[in-house]
Amino acid sequence: MRLILTLLAALALTSSTVASAQEPIIIKFSHVTADNTPKGQGALKFKELAEKKLPGKVEIQVFPNSQLFADDQEMDALLLGDIQLLAPSLSKFDRYTKKLQVFDLPFLFKDLDAVNRFQTGSVGKELLNSMHGKGIQGLAYWLNGMKQLSTSKPQLQRPDDVKGLKFRIQDSDVLQEQFRALDANPQKMAFSEVYQALQTGVVDGQENTWSNIFTQKFHEVQDSITETNHGVILYMVIANSDWWDSLPADIQTGLSEAMNEATVYANQLAFEINENDRKQISDAGKAKIHTLSADDLTEWRKQMEPVWKKYETDIGKDLIDAALQSNN
Repeated sequence: MRLILTLLAALALTSSTVASAQEPIIIKFSHVTADNTPKGQGALKFKELAEKKLPGKVEIQVFPNSQLFADDQEMDALLLGDIQLLAPSLSKFDRYTKKLQVFDLPFLFKDLDAVNRFQTGSVGKELLNSMHGKGIQGLAYWLNGMKQLSTSKPQLQRPDDVKGLKFRIQDSDVLQEQFRALDANPQKMAFSEVYQALQTGVVDGQENTWSNIFTQKFHEVQDSITETNHGVILYMVIANSDWWDSLPADIQTGLSEAMNEATVYANQLAFEINENDRKQISDAGKAKIHTLSADDLTEWRKQMEPVWKKYETDIGKDLIDAALQSNN
């Protein structure tokens, strides 16, 4: 009788183990933007592809618009294992590696094509592994777009126009120094708080891509947007490195393939969405779009030039030179 009970217990345990093994791995992908942004569409495409490649083995749960965590909380959540995937702006990584600050240098990349060449080249790919020892594994770069300046003031045509104005920035020392070089007052603030801060006058302006400006309706509470293309917003899709390294080989391979395909999709979409959203902002007529002459742009670059020198040692001149080569 005891032998029978032992066998039944072993059988129950085996059945439980098999059932458990058949349950899909839940992967929470959190981000702070809307579904109809390049990042939002990339996340949904990754979910579609991953679940198709690994049927019954993974379940990707996508949480947009800071539903789970604000952008000043999500990194800690990843490192604690509360979520498995994130796609933060590269501005968020300066406390883990100074090298990624290269992407925040003003007027480093002339356009999104140059950014794409750099991130898909050997140097850009190496940077994906630059934080592995600190618990972060880079999986891919996702484009958002080139940054523009918006303000509650009538215009921002020359660098002198921003003196004394308060600008919301991401949590980045380079971006803070960028606005200080313009004699403006940078204010670090979570993305989810920006609309209200602009609406109530807590800040006078912000820098962002056309897609973020449109989807977050910043153009409805700003009087003007200046097309500066002075920087880039770029995301790195990351995983908790311990979690990623612990995945079975077939799961890791399938997720990598899905991520690579979703990246191509999201990055192509970034070009299209930004172009379309710029047109929609213009058609709405609530914020006037200003373009800059060659002389104006020269003045903006000249004013921001000291930022490069200040961070050259931390980032590495070789890395900055490699990024510049992508403009050719």
